Amino acid sequence: MAEEGRVHPDCRNASNPYHECSDYCFKIIAEAKKKTNKSDTGLQGNESNVQPNIVTAPNQQEDENDGSDGSKEHSDEEAGVDGDDGGAQTLANLTGRQKKLFELRMKMNAARKANQTAMVAEKKKMEAPVESRGISKQKWLEERKKKIGKLLEANGLDMSKAYMLDTQEMAESKYKKWEKEPAPAGWDVFNQKTLYNAYKKRTKNVEVDHDEYNRMKEADPEFYREASSLQYGKAPNISEEKIDKMVKELKDREEKSRSFSRRRKYREEKDIDSINDRNEHFNKKIERAFGKYTLEIKNNLERGTALPD
Repeated sequence: MAEEGRVHPDCRNASNPYHECSDYCFKIIAEAKKKTNKSDTGLQGNESNVQPNIVTAPNQQEDENDGSDGSKEHSDEEAGVDGDDGGAQTLANLTGRQKKLFELRMKMNAARKANQTAMVAEKKKMEAPVESRGISKQKWLEERKKKIGKLLEANGLDMSKAYMLDTQEMAESKYKKWEKEPAPAGWDVFNQKTLYNAYKKRTKNVEVDHDEYNRMKEADPEFYREASSLQYGKAPNISEEKIDKMVKELKDREEKSRSFSRRRKYREEKDIDSINDRNEHFNKKIERAFGKYTLEIKNNLERGTALPD
């Protein structure tokens, strides 16, 4: 970095930490002060508004090549000469070497602007796209966590006390999920406990008439038969209404079993068109969106009619 005594405070390149004022700079400063004084006294007129010597001398550019931070401001000032008549006149008075240097600086400014535009476009591509069909689950969880965190912070609580924000209905639903026992698997499906639980589940909606039950018990002394009973194997008298209830229960159970569907992870009859579960899920989404448009292409590929002769 240059010393403080090597840079004049009135120099237009004083902001460049690598710039050192030369005789050319002092000449420019003197001419600028001279024209400013003429403008103040009213001797110069309208011509005093023209900026003095916008283009820097070639030897000054060689001194500034080692500094990259201040070169941007310096080149930006010099790039402004092609917008007005004064800049055109100054450009016409340049020598061949100075014109070439000026053109190079203009190209550098254009390249810098193009790089900045490309950087902004690349940054937009890297950012997460806006969800067109709602919000993703991960983003929803993150926003919900932030919202809960703000509520807890407002009440002076931490994340470990998040359950204090739950309502009574939310808490009951959580407890019901926690208390739910897992479904039986393997040989546990056929043990006595599981069968008894299934029986209770089936008879939960059956209506029981206790008065009729007590009358039948009193009318038949062998309502609860023993092994030595002579009436064993004899069919009791059952009303048509009870038979209809039993038939209705069997039909409802059959209809429920038909509507029940369990996810099958693998289907042997289906063609394999994926390499893993994630790819399979992605292919299903693509098929839902574009399947009807690509059906003809797939059929042509399958038949071989889409291939060239």
